[in-house]
Order: sequence, then C-alpha cells, then structure tokens
Amino acid sequence: MPEGSYEFGYDDCGNTREIRVSVRGLAVLNNNFTNKGTSFSEEERRQLKLSGLVPPAIRPLESQVENSLAVFGGKQDALEKFIYVRSLFDRNVTLAHALISRDIGQFMPIIYTPTVGLACQQYSSMFRRANGLHLYPDNIEQAEEILLQYGHRDIRVAVVTDNQGILGIGDQGAGGIAICLGKLMLYTQGAGIAPWHCLPISLDVGTDNQALLADPDYLGWRQPRLTGEAYVRFVQRFARAFRTVYPNALCQWEDFSKQNAFAIRDAYLHDLISFNDDIQGTGAVVLAGILSAMRIKQEKLVDQVFLVHGAGAGGVGVAEQLDTALREAGLSAAEARARIFTVDRKGLVTTDRPLEPYKMKFAKEPALLPWWQGPSDGGLLNVLRHVKVTVLIGTSGQAGAFNEEVVRAMLANCEQPVILPLSNPTAKAEALPADLYRWSGGRALIATGSPFAPVNREGRTIRVGQGNNVFVFPGVGLGVLASGAREVLPEFFTAAARAVAENVAPADLRDGILFPPVHNLRAISRAVALAVGRAAIAKGVSGLCVYSRFQHDNDPERLAELINSMFWEPVYLPLVAV
Repeated sequence: MPEGSYEFGYDDCGNTREIRVSVRGLAVLNNNFTNKGTSFSEEERRQLKLSGLVPPAIRPLESQVENSLAVFGGKQDALEKFIYVRSLFDRNVTLAHALISRDIGQFMPIIYTPTVGLACQQYSSMFRRANGLHLYPDNIEQAEEILLQYGHRDIRVAVVTDNQGILGIGDQGAGGIAICLGKLMLYTQGAGIAPWHCLPISLDVGTDNQALLADPDYLGWRQPRLTGEAYVRFVQRFARAFRTVYPNALCQWEDFSKQNAFAIRDAYLHDLISFNDDIQGTGAVVLAGILSAMRIKQEKLVDQVFLVHGAGAGGVGVAEQLDTALREAGLSAAEARARIFTVDRKGLVTTDRPLEPYKMKFAKEPALLPWWQGPSDGGLLNVLRHVKVTVLIGTSGQAGAFNEEVVRAMLANCEQPVILPLSNPTAKAEALPADLYRWSGGRALIATGSPFAPVNREGRTIRVGQGNNVFVFPGVGLGVLASGAREVLPEFFTAAARAVAENVAPADLRDGILFPPVHNLRAISRAVALAVGRAAIAKGVSGLCVYSRFQHDNDPERLAELINSMFWEPVYLPLVAV
C-alpha cells in the first residue's frame, strides 16, 4: 500500500486508536497493517469494497490465533516455524503478534535466538519480501530521502546493524537484518511499541564472508567490507541522516563487531538518542542476575570479585556495567576496577601486551599482581585461584570452558559461587547447567544466555534462569520514549538491572533461579521503563514525550500512567474509510 493511502489516528498518549484508509479492495488486503484476513466486519467489507475478496464467514481474532497456532504446531523444525511466523507478519501484523503473545516463551526462541541465526545465514536463499532499509555505499548519499519513505509511520525505534558481529556466527552480510527484525518484534511484545513505529536498518558496508561473496544468490553489496576512514564516513553519513529525519527516535546499535561497537556507541552518545544492546543491554541483564544472586546469598555487590571470560563487546560491556554499579554503590573508580578481571583467548588481559582500545579500561598492571610471573600465569584456572573470584561470567563462545576443575576452584573461593555461562547459541555455552549443578553439589548459582531445559535437583525439576537481553532493551526503549530523555545514560542500565532483579519471585530465589520467566516479559518491561524514566528525571535529561499530549511533567506517578497507556495491544484496530 503506497505512502499516503493510510494514516494512523492517535489518542492523547500516542497510542494508535484507528487506521484511516483511502484505498479500497486488494490494496487493503495487501498491506500487513490493515489486513484482517477473515476478521473484517460486514461494515468494513462494505466500506472498503472487500465483498467477494474474502470468504463470507467472519472469523474473530481469537479464532484466527487458534487456527494459526495449529498450523505453527504442524511445522517440522524451528526454521520452518520461523518462516511461518515471518510470513504471517508480512500478511497480517496484528495476527502475528497476537499469536506470539499467546506464549512468548514458546515463540521467542523461534523469532529470535537461536533460530534467527539460521535465518541470517539463509537470508538470500529464503528471501520473500523486503522489510526495512538497506543502506550501502551506492545509495548512502540519498539516506535522508530513503529514510523519509517511512516518515508516515511515525518511527520511534530503529534497530541498526552493520551485520558483522551476528550472535556467535560473525559476518553475515545483508542477512544481518533478520536480527533487527527479531529485536523489533520483541520491542513490540515487551514494550508495546506498535510495529509500524519500528524500523530495521542494515548498514551494508560489504562482507568479508567469502562464502557469501562467492554465492551467486547473495543479495548484499558484493564487495569486501569498508574499513578505516571509508567505514567511518559511511556511519557518519547515516547518523546525520537519521538525526535529521527522526530526531526524537531511539537508535539501537546492534551486532557491530568489537572495537566498532564501542567507537560508534561513544561517538554518538550525545548526537543521537542511542545505545548498543550488545554492550549495555548485555551488561544490564548480567548485572540483574548477579543482583538476584546477592539477594539469595544476602551479600553485597561490593564484596564480590568478578571475572569475565571473553573480552569481546559483550564481555567488556558486562565489565563496564559492573564498574558503574560498584561506583554507584560507593566504591571509587580504582576500587571498582580492582574487583573486575577480564580474560580473552590469550589469557588475563594485562597492560604489557598489545590491546584493542576497548580492552584497555580493565587491563591489569602485572606489577600490581604479586602472583604474576608472566603470560603463562594468565589462564582462567590460575586467575580464579589467585584472585579468589566469586562471580564467573562466560561471554567467550568457548563451549566447555567452565569444566569441573573450574567449578571446584570456584567452590574453594566461596560457599555459593555465581557461574553464568552466557554465550549464544546453545552449542557455544561455556557449560551445561546440569553439569554445573552436579559438579557443585547444587551450591552454584547458575543462569545461562541460551534457553535450556529444566534440570532435576534432589528429585525436583528446576527452571534454568535465562539471562536474555529481552528483559532489558524493550523497557529501556519505552522508558526513554515516555520520559522524553534526550540521551541514554549508563545509569539507565543500572536502574533497568535492579528492576529486573526485583521481579524475580521469592519462590524462584529459594530455588536459586536468577531471572524471572519470560512469560512475565510485559510486566518486567513496564517496571524497567518506569525505572529508566525515573532515572532520566533524576539525572535531569528528561523532557516532554513528543509522542503524547498527556505529559508526565517529571512526575514519576504520571510517568507510570503514561507508560501503561502507551502500550499497543495486538488487537484489530478500527479501519476508517476516508
């Protein structure tokens, strides 16, 4: 349906109350925002000239969901299920989200990790319909014009990737946009941001994936990746266009690789309303799990010693968030960093070897380590024993890195060690939860990054808490939008982490579970949004919510009312013929 053939009518809180349609017949059915399939009322069929284009029986949304659920259940594997949900989204966005919201725990591994990784890898071969924007060197000078094509949708959140650091599988070229599509579906599910306000964007600067370059069906810009000044100029050109066209929208940087992730996040901290989920969202969700562990252990965060195994963007992001939280708890910068150790593939990150700039912040000075004799002392096990680590965090992508010997070393340091094998996908997790429970005799407090089946402990079946960024980024986005925050501060993520931890039920804490169940996502996202909005008010960066005529006036209670009222629910909206 072309731009101008429909427009959205909003209530005082910026939530869509109706869609005004100026076209008729097939054009209504062929747009996924206006299509209701068999749910069009008799009046809508008459006004929109749909008679004869749909079967005569009217099937309500709930019945459509039941039918779709049966079709979904008949699909043979995860990728087939992904294709079905995405195809349904492309036909009827309200029905797709109503289906997902029926059981978000069942659908999240399909629409996001781990299945979305397969979708990225097979993007060109399974391409069906264009979604979002592809900016590349041959069109980047027209970026404003390209972005403006979506201006009628009142874009509020964009997820933007350069496709290089996709999950644990690396450079996927143009296929990385599938990650953006999945993240935005979770913005809608978690934070109630209507799908028409969401925009996935691929910054296609080429690929160094030789298999893609050699594939005759590859749909991306078939050149080696831009690097150096050419890459920087490309990103700058995009950022300038985005700020011009969508000055009030949130830009989430996604799956940039290592140094680029930090450089881009830091370059646009004040120029765009933006954050990097791999760095800051990961840091916040890990902090949330650790705060839950502190509730169980009845210990203080400032008394722990942390080791992050895997010093990529996610791992250093975790270290940054721990640093922020420790300083907020009263430690000096030096005291906080003294409690955080990072290990990469070469061992303990130290200042006496060449390092990428983003690793320098947490590099240790060998002269200050009495037990250090040289690089051979930097192995994981040796560091654990000498610095008495109590919280071990895995972001390395090295399956099996946390073996029984590592667990026994952790048990020697404290009664209830916190062990978090967070790497995605499941095959790259540093340890299996069942092994960790067995090796520790049930003493370790455990959470994973990927979904795992429940484990049996002492004759009981216990859920494995999943430290998924979905607990953080949708609520952060909603909190930023509702508060009118003009920038995204590190303190927002500490506030988000505390809100997530506070939503772990006492019964789960008694079972050693560190994260809430994902089916509570909407309630958690509301709590995170309120915490972030209050942090924005406290830090003096809040303003008027440009999407709402109902303003919170920096009043936390009115902010909560606005957040609740901004939620879009997946129900069919009235279509008004104009």
